[in-house]
Amino acid sequence: MASSSSVLEDDSILSKLDQTLHRLERGLALISGLAVFAIMLFAVVSVSGRNLINMPVPGYVDWIEQLMPLIAFMGIAYTQRDGTHIRMDILISRLNGRALWAAEFITTLAALILMLLLLWGSWEHFLRSFDFGRPLWSNDSSIDIALPIWPAKLLAPVAFFVLCLRFTIQLWGYGRAFVLNLSEPVAIPMIKSAAQQAADEAAALE
Repeated sequence: MASSSSVLEDDSILSKLDQTLHRLERGLALISGLAVFAIMLFAVVSVSGRNLINMPVPGYVDWIEQLMPLIAFMGIAYTQRDGTHIRMDILISRLNGRALWAAEFITTLAALILMLLLLWGSWEHFLRSFDFGRPLWSNDSSIDIALPIWPAKLLAPVAFFVLCLRFTIQLWGYGRAFVLNLSEPVAIPMIKSAAQQAADEAAALE
């Protein structure tokens, strides 16, 4: 389930790294939001052009293909930092103290290993598409208006790299919390209970 959370901050090196990366994550999430807005505009212009003057946007599907990776990948590190990405916390929510931090460390480590493999695979996929010696540096292109596809393929390893950085910071945070047995560690999402979420929503309405 998706849970609300808060990330604590202080003057430690870990927290400063977390805040610095979070600024980058916010920027990427903003780009993702702008891509959604751009797709909406493309749809309005294309449909209006088709209906009014029988002239839709040339290469509409090609442009959508270029924008989709922005929507799919650019915001994942942002949601991971806040703990608002979809997760199953039926078991985790029953743990506390060192048991909780150990479980979070193990699952985050597994996720980091998976993302490193995906980072490697997506980078290789990009390299197969990119070639300095070809027109537009591209070995492949879109079907309709021949847009180079390598920029879209590059977005996946970029987003995965940022997510790997986020997982690394969170591993540091969970490991530190486990060793020091912290109750309120920094740089990791503090998952709120349903009662806390309801209280926060009520306070926001007031």
